[in-house]
Amino acid sequence: MVRHHLIERMLHEVFGMEWYKTHDEAERLEHAISADFAGRLARKLGRGGACPHGNLPTGESPANRRKRGLLLLSEAAAGAKYKVTSVYERDRRLGEFLDRRAIRPGAEVRVLARNYDQTLSLQTEAGRVALGAPAADKVWVATVKA
Repeated sequence: MVRHHLIERMLHEVFGMEWYKTHDEAERLEHAISADFAGRLARKLGRGGACPHGNLPTGESPANRRKRGLLLLSEAAAGAKYKVTSVYERDRRLGEFLDRRAIRPGAEVRVLARNYDQTLSLQTEAGRVALGAPAADKVWVATVKA
């Protein structure tokens, strides 16, 4: 897990790879690097930083995220503003889908409406977008104080 995390960070921070592409590439590379190289990456990048998807190297349970005040975007209140803290990393197509809608780690979103069909109407950097519950269930957010 630590090697994978370091490789994702290297791909994104050093080589500028899009955040939603790093997981698949790290899956291929993590088994090919030595402990020495992993150590050098850790010294270069620093220990403990979040991966491009916003996840910590040790992983974090949903219960711990909730203790920190985070919630799933699917649970967000209409009219409130949120900052995306992390996105599920094991589905590149989902990452690309969210990225096109400016829903990515660090981005701010405003929930305009919670619709009857369980979609959310959101205001993002990309404009007004709709997001279904299956995708919103894969995005963790923190409330932005007004």
